[in-house]
Amino acid sequence: MKKFNVTGLCVPEKHYMADISGKINKIAGMVDEGLYFTINRPRQYGKTTTMLMLSKALNEKYVVIKTSFEGVGDGLFDTEEKFCSEIFGVFADSVEFNNEELAAKMRALENGSTDFQSLSRAITGLIRELGKDIVLIIDEVDKSSANRVFMQFLGLLRNKYLAMNSGEDKSFQSVILGGVHDIKNIKLKIKEEKDRAFNSPWNVAADFKVDMSFSESEIEAMLKEYVEDTGISMGTGLIAKEIRRFTSGYPYLVSRLCKNIDEYLDRDWTLSGLEAAIKMTLNERSTLFDDVIKNIENNPELKAVVYEILVEGREIPFNPMAYEKGIMYGILVERDRKLGIDYRIFESLLYDYMLAQQDIRAMVSRFSSAGNSLLIHNGQLDMETALLKFQEFMYEQFRQEDERFYETNGRLIFLAYLKPILNGRGFSFVEAQTRENRRMDVVITFGAQKFVVELKIWNGRKYEEKGLEQLVEYLETQKLNVGYMIVFNFNADKKYLSQWLEIKGRRVFEVIV
Repeated sequence: MKKFNVTGLCVPEKHYMADISGKINKIAGMVDEGLYFTINRPRQYGKTTTMLMLSKALNEKYVVIKTSFEGVGDGLFDTEEKFCSEIFGVFADSVEFNNEELAAKMRALENGSTDFQSLSRAITGLIRELGKDIVLIIDEVDKSSANRVFMQFLGLLRNKYLAMNSGEDKSFQSVILGGVHDIKNIKLKIKEEKDRAFNSPWNVAADFKVDMSFSESEIEAMLKEYVEDTGISMGTGLIAKEIRRFTSGYPYLVSRLCKNIDEYLDRDWTLSGLEAAIKMTLNERSTLFDDVIKNIENNPELKAVVYEILVEGREIPFNPMAYEKGIMYGILVERDRKLGIDYRIFESLLYDYMLAQQDIRAMVSRFSSAGNSLLIHNGQLDMETALLKFQEFMYEQFRQEDERFYETNGRLIFLAYLKPILNGRGFSFVEAQTRENRRMDVVITFGAQKFVVELKIWNGRKYEEKGLEQLVEYLETQKLNVGYMIVFNFNADKKYLSQWLEIKGRRVFEVIV
Protein backbone atom coordinates (compact mmCIF):
# COMPACT_ATOMS: atom_id res chain seq x y z
CA MET A 1 0.00 0.00 0.00
CA LYS A 2 1.21 3.51 -0.78
CA LYS A 3 2.57 5.85 1.88
CA PHE A 4 3.20 9.56 2.22
CA ASN A 5 6.95 10.03 1.83
CA VAL A 6 9.21 12.68 3.39
CA THR A 7 12.64 11.14 2.80
CA GLY A 8 14.51 10.85 -0.46
CA LEU A 9 12.89 10.30 -3.81
CA CYS A 10 9.16 10.01 -4.23
CA VAL A 11 8.13 7.12 -6.48
CA PRO A 12 4.60 7.17 -7.96
CA GLU A 13 4.18 3.41 -7.52
CA LYS A 14 5.06 3.59 -3.80
CA HIS A 15 4.09 7.02 -2.59
CA TYR A 16 1.15 9.41 -2.63
CA MET A 17 2.31 12.34 -4.71
CA ALA A 18 0.90 15.58 -5.96
CA ASP A 19 0.34 15.49 -9.71
CA ILE A 20 3.18 17.64 -11.04
CA SER A 21 2.77 16.62 -14.69
CA GLY A 22 1.93 20.21 -15.59
CA LYS A 23 5.22 21.40 -14.10
CA ILE A 24 7.14 18.63 -15.89
CA ASN A 25 5.58 19.63 -19.21
CA LYS A 26 6.65 23.25 -18.69
CA ILE A 27 10.23 22.23 -17.89
CA ALA A 28 10.30 19.83 -20.84
CA GLY A 29 9.23 22.77 -23.00
CA MET A 30 12.32 24.66 -21.86
CA VAL A 31 14.44 21.66 -22.88
CA ASP A 32 12.78 21.57 -26.30
CA GLU A 33 13.76 25.23 -26.71
CA GLY A 34 17.38 24.27 -26.05
CA LEU A 35 17.63 26.31 -22.86
CA TYR A 36 20.28 25.89 -20.17
CA PHE A 37 19.01 26.63 -16.66
CA THR A 38 19.23 25.97 -12.93
CA ILE A 39 16.43 24.53 -10.82
CA ASN A 40 17.33 26.30 -7.59
CA ARG A 41 14.93 25.88 -4.70
CA PRO A 42 15.30 25.49 -0.91
CA ARG A 43 16.07 22.18 0.78
CA GLN A 44 13.54 19.37 0.43
CA TYR A 45 11.56 21.19 -2.22
CA GLY A 46 11.19 18.18 -4.51
CA LYS A 47 14.05 19.06 -6.85
CA THR A 48 15.46 15.53 -7.08
CA THR A 49 12.03 13.95 -7.58
CA THR A 50 11.23 16.53 -10.25
CA MET A 51 14.48 15.79 -12.08
CA LEU A 52 13.80 12.06 -11.99
CA MET A 53 10.32 12.49 -13.44
CA LEU A 54 11.66 14.97 -15.97
CA SER A 55 14.35 12.55 -17.15
CA LYS A 56 11.71 9.83 -17.64
CA ALA A 57 9.55 12.23 -19.63
CA LEU A 58 12.50 13.22 -21.84
CA ASN A 59 13.86 9.71 -22.46
CA GLU A 60 11.75 8.97 -25.53
CA LYS A 61 12.94 12.08 -27.34
CA TYR A 62 16.46 12.59 -26.02
CA VAL A 63 19.42 10.74 -24.58
CA VAL A 64 19.36 11.81 -20.91
CA ILE A 65 22.43 11.80 -18.68
CA LYS A 66 21.21 12.38 -15.13
CA THR A 67 23.96 12.45 -12.54
CA SER A 68 25.18 14.02 -9.32
CA PHE A 69 28.68 14.80 -8.13
CA GLU A 70 27.65 14.50 -4.50
CA GLY A 71 28.91 10.93 -4.03
CA VAL A 72 32.00 10.96 -6.24
CA GLY A 73 34.32 12.58 -3.71
CA ASP A 74 36.43 15.71 -3.94
CA GLY A 75 39.24 13.92 -5.76
CA LEU A 76 37.46 14.33 -9.08
CA PHE A 77 38.08 18.08 -8.85
CA ASP A 78 41.75 17.94 -7.83
CA THR A 79 43.07 18.92 -11.24
CA GLU A 80 41.80 19.73 -14.70
CA GLU A 81 43.44 16.56 -16.05
CA LYS A 82 41.81 14.30 -13.46
CA PHE A 83 38.35 15.77 -14.04
CA CYS A 84 38.57 15.62 -17.83
CA SER A 85 39.84 12.03 -17.81
CA GLU A 86 37.20 10.74 -15.38
CA ILE A 87 34.02 12.67 -16.17
CA PHE A 88 32.84 10.23 -18.84
CA GLY A 89 33.15 7.46 -16.26
CA VAL A 90 30.81 9.41 -13.99
CA PHE A 91 28.37 9.83 -16.87
CA ALA A 92 28.62 6.12 -17.70
CA ASP A 93 27.80 5.13 -14.12
CA SER A 94 24.63 7.18 -14.29
CA VAL A 95 23.25 5.56 -17.46
CA GLU A 96 24.60 2.01 -17.23
CA PHE A 97 21.56 0.48 -15.52
CA ASN A 98 19.18 1.58 -18.28
CA ASN A 99 21.49 1.85 -21.29
CA GLU A 100 24.50 -0.47 -21.29
CA GLU A 101 25.37 0.37 -24.89
CA LEU A 102 25.61 4.09 -24.16
CA ALA A 103 27.58 3.41 -20.99
CA ALA A 104 30.08 1.37 -22.98
CA LYS A 105 30.57 4.21 -25.49
CA MET A 106 31.20 6.61 -22.61
CA ARG A 107 33.66 4.30 -20.90
CA ALA A 108 35.59 4.08 -24.15
CA LEU A 109 36.12 7.82 -23.84
CA GLU A 110 37.54 7.58 -20.29
CA ASN A 111 41.17 8.67 -19.97
CA GLY A 112 41.02 10.06 -23.50
CA SER A 113 40.88 13.68 -22.39
CA THR A 114 43.58 15.49 -20.46
CA ASP A 115 42.28 19.04 -20.60
CA PHE A 116 39.07 20.93 -21.30
CA GLN A 117 39.90 21.42 -24.96
CA SER A 118 40.14 17.68 -25.59
CA LEU A 119 37.06 17.10 -23.39
CA SER A 120 35.11 19.54 -25.55
CA ARG A 121 36.10 17.60 -28.70
CA ALA A 122 35.09 14.30 -27.03
CA ILE A 123 31.62 15.67 -26.14
CA THR A 124 31.15 16.84 -29.73
CA GLY A 125 32.29 13.46 -31.07
CA LEU A 126 29.88 11.53 -28.81
CA ILE A 127 26.91 13.62 -29.91
CA ARG A 128 27.78 13.12 -33.58
CA GLU A 129 28.20 9.37 -33.09
CA LEU A 130 24.86 8.96 -31.32
CA GLY A 131 23.01 11.10 -33.86
CA LYS A 132 20.60 12.12 -31.13
CA ASP A 133 20.38 15.16 -28.88
CA ILE A 134 21.69 14.74 -25.31
CA VAL A 135 20.27 16.39 -22.21
CA LEU A 136 22.64 16.68 -19.23
CA ILE A 137 21.08 16.92 -15.76
CA ILE A 138 23.37 17.46 -12.76
CA ASP A 139 21.76 17.42 -9.32
CA GLU A 140 23.17 18.66 -6.00
CA VAL A 141 25.62 21.13 -7.51
CA ASP A 142 25.98 23.31 -4.40
CA LYS A 143 29.04 21.53 -3.06
CA SER A 144 30.70 21.41 -6.48
CA SER A 145 30.01 25.07 -7.20
CA ALA A 146 32.68 26.13 -4.72
CA ASN A 147 35.22 24.21 -6.79
CA ARG A 148 37.42 25.92 -9.37
CA VAL A 149 37.54 22.93 -11.75
CA PHE A 150 33.77 22.51 -11.74
CA MET A 151 33.33 26.16 -12.60
CA GLN A 152 35.79 25.68 -15.46
CA PHE A 153 33.56 22.86 -16.66
CA LEU A 154 30.56 25.20 -16.61
CA GLY A 155 32.63 27.72 -18.55
CA LEU A 156 33.30 24.99 -21.12
CA LEU A 157 29.59 24.21 -21.41
CA ARG A 158 28.79 27.89 -21.79
CA ASN A 159 31.34 28.34 -24.57
CA LYS A 160 30.04 25.26 -26.39
CA TYR A 161 26.46 26.53 -26.04
CA LEU A 162 27.39 29.85 -27.65
CA ALA A 163 29.34 28.12 -30.41
CA MET A 164 26.47 25.69 -31.06
CA ASN A 165 24.00 28.56 -31.44
CA SER A 166 26.28 30.16 -34.02
CA GLY A 167 26.58 26.86 -35.94
CA GLU A 168 30.22 26.28 -35.02
CA ASP A 169 29.96 23.28 -32.63
CA LYS A 170 27.81 20.45 -31.34
CA SER A 171 26.84 20.40 -27.67
CA PHE A 172 24.15 19.26 -25.26
CA GLN A 173 20.59 20.11 -26.22
CA SER A 174 20.03 21.34 -22.67
CA VAL A 175 21.96 21.41 -19.41
CA ILE A 176 20.01 21.49 -16.16
CA LEU A 177 21.64 22.08 -12.79
CA GLY A 178 19.84 21.41 -9.52
CA GLY A 179 20.63 22.92 -6.13
CA VAL A 180 19.75 25.48 -3.51
CA HIS A 181 21.93 28.20 -5.01
CA ASP A 182 21.48 29.79 -8.40
CA ILE A 183 24.85 29.04 -10.00
CA LYS A 184 24.85 32.12 -12.20
CA ASN A 185 24.84 34.30 -9.07
CA ILE A 186 27.71 32.58 -7.26
CA LYS A 187 30.82 34.72 -6.91
CA LEU A 188 33.96 32.62 -6.90
CA LYS A 189 36.70 33.38 -4.42
CA ILE A 190 39.55 32.64 -6.79
CA LYS A 191 42.28 35.23 -6.60
CA GLU A 192 44.36 36.44 -9.55
CA GLU A 193 42.04 34.78 -12.07
CA LYS A 194 42.05 36.65 -15.38
CA ASP A 195 39.66 34.44 -17.34
CA ARG A 196 36.26 36.14 -17.45
CA ALA A 197 34.61 32.69 -17.50
CA PHE A 198 35.08 32.50 -13.76
CA ASN A 199 33.30 35.77 -13.13
CA SER A 200 30.10 34.51 -14.71
CA PRO A 201 30.46 30.86 -15.78
CA TRP A 202 26.73 30.35 -16.23
CA ASN A 203 25.47 33.61 -17.70
CA VAL A 204 23.80 31.76 -20.54
CA ALA A 205 21.29 30.26 -18.11
CA ALA A 206 17.64 31.09 -18.71
CA ASP A 207 15.44 32.21 -15.83
CA PHE A 208 13.58 29.30 -14.21
CA LYS A 209 10.10 30.58 -13.36
CA VAL A 210 8.20 27.31 -12.95
CA ASP A 211 6.27 27.31 -9.66
CA MET A 212 7.33 24.11 -7.90
CA SER A 213 5.07 24.55 -4.88
CA PHE A 214 1.97 22.35 -4.72
CA SER A 215 -1.22 24.15 -5.62
CA GLU A 216 -4.48 23.55 -3.78
CA SER A 217 -5.79 21.46 -6.68
CA GLU A 218 -2.59 19.37 -6.81
CA ILE A 219 -2.84 18.66 -3.08
CA GLU A 220 -6.52 17.75 -3.40
CA ALA A 221 -5.77 15.33 -6.27
CA MET A 222 -3.28 13.54 -4.02
CA LEU A 223 -5.82 13.37 -1.18
CA LYS A 224 -8.49 12.02 -3.54
CA GLU A 225 -6.17 9.20 -4.56
CA TYR A 226 -5.59 8.46 -0.87
CA VAL A 227 -9.35 8.43 -0.20
CA GLU A 228 -9.93 6.10 -3.14
CA ASP A 229 -7.30 3.66 -1.83
CA THR A 230 -8.30 3.74 1.84
CA GLY A 231 -12.03 4.41 1.74
CA ILE A 232 -11.59 7.05 4.44
CA SER A 233 -14.14 9.86 4.47
CA MET A 234 -12.61 13.30 4.11
CA GLY A 235 -13.52 16.76 2.84
CA THR A 236 -10.63 16.77 0.40
CA GLY A 237 -11.26 20.31 -0.81
CA LEU A 238 -11.34 21.83 2.67
CA ILE A 239 -8.29 19.89 3.93
CA ALA A 240 -6.30 20.70 0.77
CA LYS A 241 -7.15 24.38 1.17
CA GLU A 242 -5.98 24.44 4.80
CA ILE A 243 -2.82 22.46 4.06
CA ARG A 244 -2.00 24.94 1.32
CA ARG A 245 -2.74 27.86 3.66
CA PHE A 246 -0.31 26.64 6.31
CA THR A 247 2.45 25.37 3.99
CA SER A 248 2.11 27.57 0.88
CA GLY A 249 2.56 24.29 -0.97
CA TYR A 250 6.11 23.56 0.28
CA PRO A 251 6.39 19.90 -0.88
CA TYR A 252 8.09 18.53 2.24
CA LEU A 253 5.68 20.28 4.60
CA VAL A 254 2.64 19.08 2.64
CA SER A 255 3.82 15.46 2.79
CA ARG A 256 4.90 15.77 6.43
CA LEU A 257 1.46 16.92 7.58
CA CYS A 258 -0.25 14.18 5.58
CA LYS A 259 2.12 11.52 6.88
CA ASN A 260 1.59 12.58 10.49
CA ILE A 261 -2.19 12.39 10.15
CA ASP A 262 -2.11 9.08 8.29
CA GLU A 263 0.42 7.23 10.45
CA TYR A 264 0.46 8.88 13.87
CA LEU A 265 -2.87 10.64 14.44
CA ASP A 266 -5.36 7.82 13.78
CA ARG A 267 -6.17 9.19 10.34
CA ASP A 268 -8.01 12.16 11.81
CA TRP A 269 -8.58 14.03 8.54
CA THR A 270 -10.40 16.93 10.14
CA LEU A 271 -9.33 20.51 10.82
CA SER A 272 -8.52 19.57 14.42
CA GLY A 273 -6.48 16.63 13.13
CA LEU A 274 -4.60 18.95 10.80
CA GLU A 275 -3.87 21.33 13.69
CA ALA A 276 -2.54 18.39 15.69
CA ALA A 277 -0.33 17.45 12.72
CA ILE A 278 1.02 21.01 12.57
CA LYS A 279 1.89 20.95 16.27
CA MET A 280 3.52 17.54 15.87
CA THR A 281 5.53 18.76 12.88
CA LEU A 282 6.75 21.85 14.73
CA ASN A 283 7.91 19.68 17.64
CA GLU A 284 9.90 17.36 15.38
CA ARG A 285 13.57 17.72 14.55
CA SER A 286 14.01 17.81 10.81
CA THR A 287 16.78 18.67 8.38
CA LEU A 288 14.58 21.39 6.90
CA PHE A 289 13.91 23.12 10.22
CA ASP A 290 17.55 22.73 11.25
CA ASP A 291 18.55 24.45 8.00
CA VAL A 292 16.10 27.30 8.56
CA ILE A 293 17.49 28.00 12.03
CA LYS A 294 21.09 27.51 10.88
CA ASN A 295 20.64 29.97 8.03
CA ILE A 296 19.10 32.50 10.40
CA GLU A 297 21.91 32.17 12.93
CA ASN A 298 24.68 32.19 10.33
CA ASN A 299 23.41 35.40 8.75
CA PRO A 300 22.99 38.19 11.34
CA GLU A 301 21.48 40.57 8.78
CA LEU A 302 18.87 37.97 7.81
CA LYS A 303 18.09 37.31 11.47
CA ALA A 304 17.61 41.04 12.08
CA VAL A 305 15.22 41.34 9.13
CA VAL A 306 13.18 38.32 10.27
CA TYR A 307 12.96 39.84 13.75
CA GLU A 308 11.76 43.17 12.36
CA ILE A 309 9.05 41.45 10.29
CA LEU A 310 7.80 38.97 12.87
CA VAL A 311 8.29 40.74 16.17
CA GLU A 312 8.19 44.44 15.40
CA GLY A 313 5.67 44.11 12.58
CA ARG A 314 7.66 46.38 10.30
CA GLU A 315 6.96 46.71 6.59
CA ILE A 316 10.16 46.31 4.57
CA PRO A 317 10.19 47.04 0.81
CA PHE A 318 11.02 43.97 -1.25
CA ASN A 319 14.52 44.05 -2.71
CA PRO A 320 15.79 40.77 -4.22
CA MET A 321 19.39 41.97 -4.22
CA ALA A 322 19.49 43.11 -0.60
CA TYR A 323 17.71 40.02 0.72
CA GLU A 324 19.01 37.46 -1.77
CA LYS A 325 20.05 34.86 0.82
CA GLY A 326 16.76 34.90 2.69
CA ILE A 327 14.86 34.49 -0.58
CA MET A 328 17.16 31.72 -1.79
CA TYR A 329 16.73 29.77 1.46
CA GLY A 330 12.94 30.00 1.18
CA ILE A 331 12.56 32.12 4.31
CA LEU A 332 11.68 35.47 2.73
CA VAL A 333 9.29 36.15 -0.13
CA GLU A 334 7.66 39.07 -1.91
CA ARG A 335 4.12 39.91 -0.84
CA ASP A 336 2.52 43.00 -2.39
CA ARG A 337 5.96 44.53 -2.95
CA LYS A 338 6.79 44.00 0.71
CA LEU A 339 9.14 41.48 2.27
CA GLY A 340 7.32 38.65 4.01
CA ILE A 341 7.62 35.09 5.29
CA ASP A 342 5.59 32.87 3.02
CA TYR A 343 5.33 29.68 5.05
CA ARG A 344 3.09 29.97 8.08
CA ILE A 345 4.76 26.92 9.63
CA PHE A 346 8.11 28.69 9.25
CA GLU A 347 6.61 31.69 11.05
CA SER A 348 5.49 29.48 13.93
CA LEU A 349 8.88 27.76 14.00
CA LEU A 350 10.70 31.09 14.16
CA TYR A 351 8.37 32.49 16.82
CA ASP A 352 8.95 29.41 18.97
CA TYR A 353 12.68 29.72 18.39
CA MET A 354 12.65 33.37 19.46
CA LEU A 355 10.64 32.50 22.55
CA ALA A 356 13.34 29.98 23.45
CA GLN A 357 16.09 32.62 23.41
CA GLN A 358 17.60 33.37 26.80
CA ASP A 359 16.25 36.91 27.15
CA ILE A 360 12.73 35.81 26.19
CA ARG A 361 12.73 32.70 28.40
CA ALA A 362 12.70 34.99 31.41
CA MET A 363 9.40 36.43 30.17
CA VAL A 364 7.96 32.97 29.60
CA SER A 365 8.86 31.95 33.16
CA ARG A 366 6.78 34.82 34.54
CA PHE A 367 3.70 33.28 32.96
CA SER A 368 4.21 29.75 34.25
CA SER A 369 1.01 29.93 36.27
CA ALA A 370 -1.11 31.35 33.45
CA GLY A 371 -2.60 28.05 32.31
CA ASN A 372 -4.68 27.46 35.43
CA SER A 373 -8.24 26.31 35.98
CA LEU A 374 -9.60 29.87 35.95
CA LEU A 375 -9.20 29.95 32.18
CA ILE A 376 -10.55 26.55 31.17
CA HIS A 377 -14.05 25.29 31.94
CA ASN A 378 -15.32 21.94 30.67
CA GLY A 379 -12.56 21.87 28.09
CA GLN A 380 -13.41 25.37 26.82
CA LEU A 381 -10.98 28.29 26.90
CA ASP A 382 -12.40 31.48 28.44
CA MET A 383 -10.64 34.06 26.26
CA GLU A 384 -12.16 37.05 28.05
CA THR A 385 -10.71 35.90 31.36
CA ALA A 386 -7.42 35.03 29.65
CA LEU A 387 -7.06 38.60 28.36
CA LEU A 388 -7.99 40.09 31.71
CA LYS A 389 -5.35 37.88 33.29
CA PHE A 390 -2.85 39.09 30.66
CA GLN A 391 -3.75 42.68 31.51
CA GLU A 392 -3.14 41.90 35.16
CA PHE A 393 0.26 40.36 34.41
CA MET A 394 1.27 43.31 32.29
CA TYR A 395 0.42 45.70 35.10
CA GLU A 396 2.29 43.64 37.68
CA GLN A 397 5.37 42.78 35.65
CA PHE A 398 5.89 45.41 32.94
CA ARG A 399 4.20 48.67 33.89
CA GLN A 400 7.57 50.40 34.35
CA GLU A 401 8.82 49.56 30.86
CA ASP A 402 9.04 52.21 28.16
CA GLU A 403 7.51 52.47 24.70
CA ARG A 404 10.51 50.96 22.96
CA PHE A 405 10.25 47.85 25.13
CA TYR A 406 6.64 47.25 24.09
CA GLU A 407 7.32 47.97 20.42
CA THR A 408 10.16 45.45 20.45
CA ASN A 409 8.74 42.77 22.76
CA GLY A 410 4.97 43.24 23.03
CA ARG A 411 4.12 40.59 20.46
CA LEU A 412 6.52 38.05 21.89
CA ILE A 413 5.23 38.73 25.41
CA PHE A 414 1.69 37.84 24.34
CA LEU A 415 2.83 34.70 22.52
CA ALA A 416 4.87 33.77 25.59
CA TYR A 417 1.78 34.28 27.72
CA LEU A 418 -0.26 31.96 25.48
CA LYS A 419 2.29 29.15 25.54
CA PRO A 420 1.52 27.62 28.97
CA ILE A 421 -2.22 28.18 28.47
CA LEU A 422 -2.37 26.25 25.22
CA ASN A 423 0.20 23.71 26.42
CA GLY A 424 -0.29 21.22 23.64
CA ARG A 425 -4.08 21.51 23.68
CA GLY A 426 -4.30 24.53 21.44
CA PHE A 427 -2.43 26.26 18.67
CA SER A 428 -1.65 29.89 17.81
CA PHE A 429 -0.30 31.50 14.67
CA VAL A 430 0.13 34.97 13.27
CA GLU A 431 -2.20 35.91 10.45
CA ALA A 432 0.42 37.32 8.08
CA GLN A 433 -2.07 38.42 5.44
CA THR A 434 -3.45 41.11 7.74
CA ARG A 435 -0.13 42.38 9.06
CA GLU A 436 0.08 46.00 7.91
CA ASN A 437 0.67 49.39 9.47
CA ARG A 438 2.41 47.76 12.46
CA ARG A 439 -0.59 45.64 13.43
CA MET A 440 -0.98 41.90 13.85
CA ASP A 441 -3.70 39.33 14.30
CA VAL A 442 -3.04 36.22 16.36
CA VAL A 443 -5.37 33.34 15.56
CA ILE A 444 -5.82 30.85 18.38
CA THR A 445 -7.48 27.46 18.19
CA PHE A 446 -8.37 25.45 21.26
CA GLY A 447 -10.20 22.26 20.39
CA ALA A 448 -13.18 23.33 18.27
CA GLN A 449 -12.87 26.94 19.45
CA LYS A 450 -11.29 29.65 17.34
CA PHE A 451 -10.31 33.13 18.49
CA VAL A 452 -8.85 36.15 16.71
CA VAL A 453 -6.87 38.59 18.86
CA GLU A 454 -5.53 41.77 17.31
CA LEU A 455 -2.53 43.48 18.89
CA LYS A 456 -2.29 47.20 18.25
CA ILE A 457 -0.09 50.02 19.45
CA TRP A 458 -2.01 53.08 20.67
CA ASN A 459 -1.66 55.97 18.24
CA GLY A 460 -4.84 57.84 19.10
CA ARG A 461 -8.56 57.19 18.87
CA LYS A 462 -8.66 57.44 15.07
CA TYR A 463 -6.18 54.58 14.63
CA GLU A 464 -7.90 52.52 17.30
CA GLU A 465 -11.21 52.81 15.44
CA LYS A 466 -9.52 51.87 12.18
CA GLY A 467 -8.01 48.81 13.86
CA LEU A 468 -11.42 47.77 15.19
CA GLU A 469 -12.94 48.07 11.73
CA GLN A 470 -10.14 45.98 10.22
CA LEU A 471 -10.60 43.34 12.91
CA VAL A 472 -14.34 43.17 12.22
CA GLU A 473 -13.68 42.80 8.49
CA TYR A 474 -11.36 39.89 9.23
CA LEU A 475 -13.92 38.32 11.56
CA GLU A 476 -16.38 38.43 8.67
CA THR A 477 -13.98 36.51 6.43
CA GLN A 478 -13.53 33.91 9.20
CA LYS A 479 -17.30 33.73 9.88
CA LEU A 480 -16.74 34.66 13.54
CA ASN A 481 -19.06 36.88 15.57
CA VAL A 482 -16.66 37.68 18.42
CA GLY A 483 -13.15 39.10 18.34
CA TYR A 484 -10.57 40.48 20.77
CA MET A 485 -8.15 43.41 20.78
CA ILE A 486 -5.16 44.20 22.98
CA VAL A 487 -4.01 47.84 22.81
CA PHE A 488 -0.52 48.70 24.05
CA ASN A 489 -0.80 52.24 25.41
CA PHE A 490 2.35 54.15 26.43
CA ASN A 491 0.71 57.24 27.92
CA ALA A 492 1.74 57.90 31.50
CA ASP A 493 -1.85 58.54 32.56
CA LYS A 494 -3.33 55.48 30.82
CA LYS A 495 -5.89 53.33 32.57
CA TYR A 496 -5.97 49.56 32.39
CA LEU A 497 -9.48 49.38 30.97
CA SER A 498 -11.51 46.57 29.43
CA GLN A 499 -14.80 46.77 27.55
CA TRP A 500 -17.12 44.97 25.17
CA LEU A 501 -17.87 46.87 21.95
CA GLU A 502 -20.59 46.31 19.35
CA ILE A 503 -19.35 47.01 15.80
CA LYS A 504 -21.30 46.22 12.65
CA GLY A 505 -23.20 43.42 14.33
CA ARG A 506 -20.10 41.82 15.84
CA ARG A 507 -18.75 41.98 19.38
CA VAL A 508 -15.17 42.88 20.25
CA PHE A 509 -13.60 42.60 23.71
CA GLU A 510 -10.90 45.25 24.10
CA VAL A 511 -8.29 45.51 26.84
CA ILE A 512 -5.78 48.31 27.38
CA VAL A 513 -2.35 47.39 28.73
